[in-house]
Amino acid sequence: MKMPPLIYGTAWKKEQTADLVEMAILSGFRGIDTACQPKHYHEAGVGEALGRLSAQGIKREELFLQSKFTPLAGQDPQRIPYDPNAPLETQVAQSFSVSRENLKSEYVDSLVLHSPLFPYAHLSKVWGAMEILFHSGGALQLGISNCYDLELLKRLYADAQVKPSVVQNRFYADSGYDVELRQWCDEVGIVYQSFWSLTANPHILASREFFALTQEYDKTEAQILYRYLTQIGIVPLIGSTSQHHIKEDLEIFSFTLKGDEIAAINALFI
Repeated sequence: MKMPPLIYGTAWKKEQTADLVEMAILSGFRGIDTACQPKHYHEAGVGEALGRLSAQGIKREELFLQSKFTPLAGQDPQRIPYDPNAPLETQVAQSFSVSRENLKSEYVDSLVLHSPLFPYAHLSKVWGAMEILFHSGGALQLGISNCYDLELLKRLYADAQVKPSVVQNRFYADSGYDVELRQWCDEVGIVYQSFWSLTANPHILASREFFALTQEYDKTEAQILYRYLTQIGIVPLIGSTSQHHIKEDLEIFSFTLKGDEIAAINALFI
């Protein structure tokens, strides 16, 4: 399944996860992002939604499903979905087994390492364990999230047998919007996924440039931002919880920003 241009993010959805995923997919989304991390995700709720959708004629193979292995530092100590005392390679295998059970799916289209591990030898071990899942057909591609160090990403890319296909990062000013990292990703064919795209950028949405574009296209600030991101090759994660906003999110492909408008927005992210 080719990665859709928009992905529905399920972080913080808790007991609403199944209902919201079902609503998003029935509205038109075809990508879902989750994680084997009970602290922030209800992964089994995604699986419940997939079951409901299958009964309504939307099959698993029509959807792009992305999950994550979350290292110990990112887990709730009371709800770790694997043996915290096991070797790293075993933790990855156990976590993926839980994801399979949660999602009622033998495979995911994308398996993402939720954050880098240190020292680098630990990152290398975890990546190697993820590569085993790739070679077994459990994960159709691999990626990494919360990786803002370009040199670290380049090292992983050089050392990996299965190269990262995805980088999923917070899209915010503290990282300089990953300008150099995104440029390198474009050069080597890595898809950059953004999250916190709206939440972290109220100053951008409130700019004169965005106001002018909302008037020009009769669209909301959020629609302008999401359309901009898709036009420059970013795949945004969208976590809307209202059907109205989900519908608006999916309407962004009804217009195309012009080159000078893209340039004006680019200048806001410097």
